[in-house]
Amino acid sequence: MKTVIDWFEIPASDFDRAVKFYETVLGVKLQHEDSDGILNGVFPYDEGTTSGAVVFNPQLQPGTQGAVVYLGTNGDLDGALSRVPGAGGQVIMPRTPVGDPGYIALIIDTEGNKIGLHQEK
Repeated sequence: MKTVIDWFEIPASDFDRAVKFYETVLGVKLQHEDSDGILNGVFPYDEGTTSGAVVFNPQLQPGTQGAVVYLGTNGDLDGALSRVPGAGGQVIMPRTPVGDPGYIALIIDTEGNKIGLHQEK
């Protein structure tokens, strides 16, 4: 096993709003895909690495009570956090040191999902 995570999905009730939120906060462009009516906004990734998507799928519901996915911020956790409120989200745990792994923070996205942000040391 190369990595524990192969793929992740962040549920969206408003696909366009959710995609815009992540593109704004992380400063990336998500690739739009439609798979039999299930909309995916795929996060950029290098071949052979893990990625995931913002997903509009009636079987998935946004929420704060389940697993937490941590998204990398390419060394700019403070910048990402500063963009969260203007993009319609909320910071619920500010930049917090976690030892050797670096720093984390928690946000609520526009869909009501609790998401972690991470910056390596």
